[in-house]
Amino acid sequence: MSKTKTISLTVGAFVAGALISLNFPAMADKEVKPGLPIDELRTFAEVYSAIKQGYVEPVEDKKMITNAISGMLSNLDPHSTYLDADAFKDLQVGTQGEFGGLGIEVGMEDGLVKVVSPIEDTPAYRAGVKAGDLIFKLDETPVKGLTLSDAVKKMRGKPKTPIKLSIIRKGETKPIELTLIREVIKVQSVKSKLVEPGYGWVRVTQFQENTIAELAKHVSALYKDGNKLNGLVLDLRNDPGGLLNGAIGVSAAFLPPDVKVVSTDGRTADAKQEFRARAQDYLRGSKEDPLKTMPVEAKKVPMVVLVNGGSASASEIVAGALQDHKRAIIVGTQSFGKGSVQSVLPLPGNTAIKLTTARYYTPEGRSIQAKGITPDIVVEESANGASPGMRVREADLDRHLSNDREKEAAKEAAKPETKGAAKTPKNGKDKKEDAEEEMPQRLEYATKGDYQFQQALNLLKGLQIMQNKAQ
Repeated sequence: MSKTKTISLTVGAFVAGALISLNFPAMADKEVKPGLPIDELRTFAEVYSAIKQGYVEPVEDKKMITNAISGMLSNLDPHSTYLDADAFKDLQVGTQGEFGGLGIEVGMEDGLVKVVSPIEDTPAYRAGVKAGDLIFKLDETPVKGLTLSDAVKKMRGKPKTPIKLSIIRKGETKPIELTLIREVIKVQSVKSKLVEPGYGWVRVTQFQENTIAELAKHVSALYKDGNKLNGLVLDLRNDPGGLLNGAIGVSAAFLPPDVKVVSTDGRTADAKQEFRARAQDYLRGSKEDPLKTMPVEAKKVPMVVLVNGGSASASEIVAGALQDHKRAIIVGTQSFGKGSVQSVLPLPGNTAIKLTTARYYTPEGRSIQAKGITPDIVVEESANGASPGMRVREADLDRHLSNDREKEAAKEAAKPETKGAAKTPKNGKDKKEDAEEEMPQRLEYATKGDYQFQQALNLLKGLQIMQNKAQ
């Protein structure tokens, strides 16, 4: 593919809430409008010359230009960035569900690396890295002064090599030091199990190239041997997102044909698009539609979708589409609120820029940006109403894109959640202290200890009882 063409790639490798890319025409094809800011460009040239002539050490032209490009992008919003050759390669590899590193979704805040979510079954997840952790040192290198790309590059490396993370965690008086061993991260996109007769659980951990086919396989397995499902839980908690076509395909698996799934709107004509529950909108190069193998009963089985503050981007598209079409009940806590579209524009030298080009909207026209999906039923992550760790959302990130359809959405999303708050425990301990004692370090999904899942299951059983009475 020509380097001047825009490619459709995405991965939650190092930006909070995985990006979603669309196919856009080449930048060179765009007509350049007259009226360049001559005075500002003259100032830029003067600064460039001053650095070139007077900086204490020689600086290469390439490095100066690269830094200037990186600065232009990073100061726009948290998701626009410059990708050097290594980062661009990682981006491409990551969509296939396999990449090297520690297994954390991160963003940048106040010059520190902020953890959005650890990825399941990875070194970071097993070591107990939590959402909201601030990484201030990598081995002996302070994070302050590094770009997000530079920090991610340091966290990645050859498998079986160690790296020490120095972490600030809310509620802890001292920094936490964790030594992790790098691995080749192989993310299993879809997981499932029959939790009990008649009730299934399907989890999407990330939206990758194989997600649609994997979903079809897992859902079909739940119906094997003539099994009948009375209810299905679609678990999107801590799913940072991924490929747009994966989100459309997962939505289409449970929606009527050809209904609207998501739309995008930006400044250019290419940014104004509408995507529906149809094969041409979710297939990528594959001639066979994997959803054709799914049981027809899956279109009508009662559903609950689980979301939380770690559900971002593509997972919010799915939750929003199923919610707007009244296909599923959304349960959990407010989602991340990453409702912007990033386009990957290749540059010479195997580099690229990742540029925010549009916002996306649910079928009813709701913007998710800096707000997220509001559950139909709010259920906190534990019975006492507390959530483990310090949850980060899009509205908490520096320079986040505003919600163009709800002016107050960013402010409201940034406020602490109060729904479902528990009363002070009988033992007199502070609610937060009690939560830290009772909550496990790692949640085992779809188990008896998974409070949100158990509430979703109870809801499905209640719906079944009501349906039986109605019949």
